Amino acid sequence: MADEAKAKGNAAFAAGNFTDAVSHFTEAINLSPANHVLYSNRSAAYASLNKFSEALSDAEKTVELKPDWSKGYSRLGAAHMGLHSYNDAVSAYKKGLEIDPNNEPLKSGLADAEAALARSSRSRAGPGADLFGEAFGPEMWVKLANDPTTRGFLQQPDFVKMLQDIQKNPNNLNLYLSDQRMMQALGVLLNVKIQTRGAEEDAKMTEASSRGSPERKRPAASEAYPVKEEKRPEPEPEPMDLSEEEREKKDKKAQAQKEKEAGNAAYKKKDFETAIQHYTKAIELDDEDISFLTNRAAVYLEMGKYEDCIKDCDKAVERGRELRSDYKMVARALTRKGTALVKVAKCSKDYEPAIETFHKALTEHRNPDTLKKLNDAEKAKKELEQQEYFDPKIADEEREKGNQYFKEQNYPEAVKHYTESLRRNPKDPKAYSNRAACYTKLGALPEGLKDAEKCIELDPTFAKGYTRKGAVQFFMKEYEKALETYQEGLKHDPRNPELLDGVRRCVEQINKATRGDLSPEELKERQAKAMQDPEIQNILKDPVMQQVLVDLQENPKAAQDHAKNPLVMNKIQKLARCYLARLKAKPEARTERQGEMLFGSAQSKGQGALFLARALSRAKKNNSIRGLIPFTYIEAKYQ
Repeated sequence: MADEAKAKGNAAFAAGNFTDAVSHFTEAINLSPANHVLYSNRSAAYASLNKFSEALSDAEKTVELKPDWSKGYSRLGAAHMGLHSYNDAVSAYKKGLEIDPNNEPLKSGLADAEAALARSSRSRAGPGADLFGEAFGPEMWVKLANDPTTRGFLQQPDFVKMLQDIQKNPNNLNLYLSDQRMMQALGVLLNVKIQTRGAEEDAKMTEASSRGSPERKRPAASEAYPVKEEKRPEPEPEPMDLSEEEREKKDKKAQAQKEKEAGNAAYKKKDFETAIQHYTKAIELDDEDISFLTNRAAVYLEMGKYEDCIKDCDKAVERGRELRSDYKMVARALTRKGTALVKVAKCSKDYEPAIETFHKALTEHRNPDTLKKLNDAEKAKKELEQQEYFDPKIADEEREKGNQYFKEQNYPEAVKHYTESLRRNPKDPKAYSNRAACYTKLGALPEGLKDAEKCIELDPTFAKGYTRKGAVQFFMKEYEKALETYQEGLKHDPRNPELLDGVRRCVEQINKATRGDLSPEELKERQAKAMQDPEIQNILKDPVMQQVLVDLQENPKAAQDHAKNPLVMNKIQKLARCYLARLKAKPEARTERQGEMLFGSAQSKGQGALFLARALSRAKKNNSIRGLIPFTYIEAKYQ
């Protein structure tokens, strides 16, 4: 309880609340009346309140309880100085220096006491000298700083030097009386109103400045003597005394930090044994910093001593929660433990403890590195489960069961068995192909397309993958894409009847649109489908392609150049195949059918795209293109 009250007193003193500090120290003294440190601290608090009699009483009690403690004599000297008992102050400081000859506060205090004693002696030399000696005593700085008319002077080094000279020898005051600043300061120190012309004007300027008046008759003193502005540091309160136990604890903490730094240096050099020794020493010196434990855990992790790493991390988490350490520190310990558990899981085949630990770490503090480690652990767990579940023999059995249900047209049950087959063997293209067929039958076309593409990815030479994908695209009425899929499959199996039939059906649908055999509803539907294709949208918006279409209609020479560019002609043919134009023969072809035959012949010779391009450009010229060529007959001359 006494330590708690003392801590509150120290905090109040540090905050400048000296009255509260006195109250807390008094409470502590009542609980522990033989503690000399408490009397010393209360003496300092009383001195800060200018209650020097009470400060002297506590200082004497401090010396009585602990005669060999130099700090007590420092308090005693300060109290005598406040009471102007300079002889007693000198005596107190000298006694303290006998105990601790190198104590700087005692040396400084003795010098001040001797200077004050000398001034006091000189003040008795003649009438009036005592008055000026007292005026320029230690309290001089406070008085001048508190008065608004002299506060600015203390920021001027030459003026401060004058005051210091007068403190050492009051007789030198006559040397500076011609300085208006000194006269102003003297009036403040003697509490006498000394009116001078400069002082009156300075006062007026100060008053005007406080009102924010723009009128300035005479520059302020700080401007009359231009010097570099320097703030005089305010005196800091004397630091609180620490008990032997507190001082020892502080020293141990400092030593522990040095051990940690040495451990870090050894760790960087891969000298792990030395690093462990330093971290262990740091832990022994200071058990309130869990970073020592997490650092040692990192060394154990590098050495492959995962059990020791996990133990240190557990200790760090437990101790961190006891001390209410930063969440980041606790999270770091948990992350390090999780990393060690991942290493262990490679042998134990159990990633669950590591995953659970990473989740706990993220609960304490969400860190990107921890999140990545969690994702990696979950991925490793999934791969391990797949490896353990992998069995090609059972996969084949499940696929055969799926085939049987497919023949019975029980497609949902077939999907279940194909899915189980893929769990047993994720690299089987046949299972993907068969499940794609089931999805197609069930009308789940996006799922069927996905399985067909996976089938092709696993085995690009497997014709069934292309027939499955083409069938899905055909049912989705993406005939152009389906045709490309079937043609790609024919590269691997040129005589495959399903692929050939697929090509035939796609061409038939494309030509059906070209001949105008589609109903308006079907045309509108295909038009909408075509415009959903990003490639088509880009072609129609491309300024270069728009110019190409114009050239094909109006500039025959440029048209011939464009016809030689396969990229341009492929884009044009893409537009035509996607039902964005239809052709109708002019009288040169006796019938529409004949015109189609002539166009087909030209197409086989590689000239069909040019004819279509001319038709497209003519449509554009007739203002029938508004982002999309309408589905109307466009007269085109077949050559």
